[in-house]
Amino acid sequence: MTIIVTGGDGYIGWPAALRIATRTDDRVLAVDNFARRDWVEEVGSVSAVPVGWMDERIEAAEEVHGVTNLSFVQGDLAEKSFVEELLTVHEPDVIVHAAAQPSAPYSQINGERANYTQHNNMQATRNLLWGLEEHDLNDTHFIETTTTGVYGAPEFPIPEGGAVMENQGERDDVPFPAMAGSWYHLTKSHDAANMRLAHSQFDIPISDVRTAITYGTETEETRGDDRLKTRFDFDYYFGTVGHRFAAQAVAGYPVTVYGKGEQRKPFISLEDAVEGLAELALADPDDRPDDLTVYNQVTRAISIVEIAETIADVGDEFELDVDVEHFENPRDEDETHKMEIENDRYMDLIGEQAQDFEGGVRDIFGTLTQYDDTIEAHEDRFLPGVLEE
Repeated sequence: MTIIVTGGDGYIGWPAALRIATRTDDRVLAVDNFARRDWVEEVGSVSAVPVGWMDERIEAAEEVHGVTNLSFVQGDLAEKSFVEELLTVHEPDVIVHAAAQPSAPYSQINGERANYTQHNNMQATRNLLWGLEEHDLNDTHFIETTTTGVYGAPEFPIPEGGAVMENQGERDDVPFPAMAGSWYHLTKSHDAANMRLAHSQFDIPISDVRTAITYGTETEETRGDDRLKTRFDFDYYFGTVGHRFAAQAVAGYPVTVYGKGEQRKPFISLEDAVEGLAELALADPDDRPDDLTVYNQVTRAISIVEIAETIADVGDEFELDVDVEHFENPRDEDETHKMEIENDRYMDLIGEQAQDFEGGVRDIFGTLTQYDDTIEAHEDRFLPGVLEE
């Protein structure tokens, strides 16, 4: 069996490929074009954690974990010719598609970046789906990390997948409407729709894994050697809220909460996100769903103010003097929105939560305090700035 992990150089893609490879003797092929490194450099930032190139990482995986079935190929999934060659040569049984331009702020900078984000993300997914059909690989399990951002912020509890629509006394199950709030998030709404169409037309088994905001620096496998670490972005464009707050604390900045900060967002640890992808990738073909299945890859919703206060509390353990400051909110948003999101299907997949947010923050500080010089050298990237054209 062959398992392809796209975005194999990325924050989630690399540790996912590593975990899958440690749990099977089947071939695992990581695919990436290293574009994430270029995007972060473009906005004037850098990963706080130094990340090796793939040959170095794969060598370390063999030395530390005895992995001999993990390999890498560089290429651009938005180029149909590359996807054609990839599928012809490797004929995958499973594809874990974690490759994308993942930043909402980056996609909002201007029309050029919005166009790039939508073309890059949707073209890659379409190339893979159509490639499976055109290469008679319709039994390949296609697993994509989309995002909980496709749901927006509805007032009702978010279902794990579709919704029920009623009109004139008749009811039917329908796909959840695209309520995304950025040009990036909308790419994943389109991907979800295209995957549903591909399943309907091509009968490809599909798992739509709607990934929440992910926190943490480590998984069980990456702890073994510095060469196995995954990237950690902390800038305004590519750093998620929890990661930015933690980096601000390490740099001696106050953690800034806009308004009340009581709105809740969906979160999951890197450890728990990787576990679900590995479970899906290694599922016995006879046991996995043949249908299109949606998983809300989230363990719980956390408020922005709780994130800030947890970072301040854990910071004390690392002798960091962390202040939490509230500022007038420049955004038009409900500062008290209590998101509720169903996740029974995903929790059944992973069994139980392996790392809570407090534990994730301890990991983050344990890592970032080793690289405080890197963060302080780029502290001007906590806020948006003038970008290179």
